[in-house]
Amino acid sequence: MIRITPSSIDIDHLRQSLRFQFSLTTEDLKKFIPSNIELELSGKTKRLRFIYLEEKLWGMIRPHDGFFLFTPNSAKFLIKTIKSPKLRVIIQSDVSEFIQKGRNVFAKHVIDCDPNLIPLSEVIVVNENDKPLAIGKVLLNKTEMLSFNEGIAVKVRKGI
Repeated sequence: MIRITPSSIDIDHLRQSLRFQFSLTTEDLKKFIPSNIELELSGKTKRLRFIYLEEKLWGMIRPHDGFFLFTPNSAKFLIKTIKSPKLRVIIQSDVSEFIQKGRNVFAKHVIDCDPNLIPLSEVIVVNENDKPLAIGKVLLNKTEMLSFNEGIAVKVRKGI
């Protein structure tokens, strides 16, 4: 792996990718991807793999499609800066403990979510008080999540 300090063009390219993926505003993108980030490239392919902010892992780039994957640090930051329900799946507080341990979110526990989420989107799972619980991948859209009484709504990658 090769760690580099990105140029302004690299930062702009990353911000544009995130604008496409998450529909964030320019102001939110400047806060989320500041100019003091570091990038880590794959040693073999020289493609972007990891993003660091102040020596902490801020995000990862999924190799097969180039999409950004949240880390607990970046998820907590977004929860503070972006209004609910954007990029969130809101679940019942009584199952929070299980979700924090990395268990999947079932559709029957979903209270609300971002209406723009589509299956395979990156998402932050929060409780009713907007406390971040986990990060993962959505498997259902909003209509399905709120109408199904069984099945997995979010495949959790990591509890927070």
